[in-house]
Amino acid sequence: MIQIKGVFNGSFDIVDNIKVSPFSRAYTFSDSVYEVVPFFNSKPIAFEAHLKRLEFSSSELSISLNLEKISNEIATLISTSGFSNGYVYYQVTRGVDALRSHMHESSLEIETFGYVKAHLFEWKPLKVSICDDIRWNRCDIKSTSLLGNVMNMNSARKNNCDEVIMHKDGLLTEAGASNLFFVIDETICTPALNGNILPGITRALLIDELKANSIKVLEKDFSLDDLSKATCAWLTSSTKGLAPISEIVNLESNLDIYNLVYKSSEEIFNKKFLS
Repeated sequence: MIQIKGVFNGSFDIVDNIKVSPFSRAYTFSDSVYEVVPFFNSKPIAFEAHLKRLEFSSSELSISLNLEKISNEIATLISTSGFSNGYVYYQVTRGVDALRSHMHESSLEIETFGYVKAHLFEWKPLKVSICDDIRWNRCDIKSTSLLGNVMNMNSARKNNCDEVIMHKDGLLTEAGASNLFFVIDETICTPALNGNILPGITRALLIDELKANSIKVLEKDFSLDDLSKATCAWLTSSTKGLAPISEIVNLESNLDIYNLVYKSSEEIFNKKFLS
């Protein structure tokens, strides 16, 4: 049995030894936020950006953070893991109720939990399906409340799909656990950020690097019809990197996973962050 190293409220231990109250608001209300911090060659990727997003998510829930403590715990998980490449999952919860209640006491002490896992930054072509975006309207908050994602992704799994691409009334939002990019007429396109899209760190890193290499990225509202015209498409996330889409099962498309625009984008990203 694999023993996963973790930290709970400042105490480091094997995850199986950690005990959490059933009245934790993470259990009863998903009143919690999280981050996934990747590291390569034992160095975290975009550490400050991940901490800043965690701070934003927490502030939207009026949860105060000790960022120095969190930063130190994540760094310790990485340095003591024995892994060169991997990621840290880190979660912040409002606290534990005396008894389940929608309205929480202001005196609750926050709970923090993290663990570290080895990860190979290798990605295979993805088979995806299109589905309605049934999530709430604050997807810019990286909340642990992911039922919409879970329902859509497990429905797609029944069709042997690896991921989903979601839309609201025909306008593309994002994937189940990733951001979406695609190419039309040699132009790289991605849906513009709004409350229905998580501002992905890998998304931002890629856009910045592409612009630094004088490659234009078009950010605006895109439709399913736009996606059907794409010559290639890929998903980005902290653990996927740039994963090409080989097939969209319920949308007519002709995607080339060896497209030169995708391959050059992947090369630019990997050279900067994964080498």
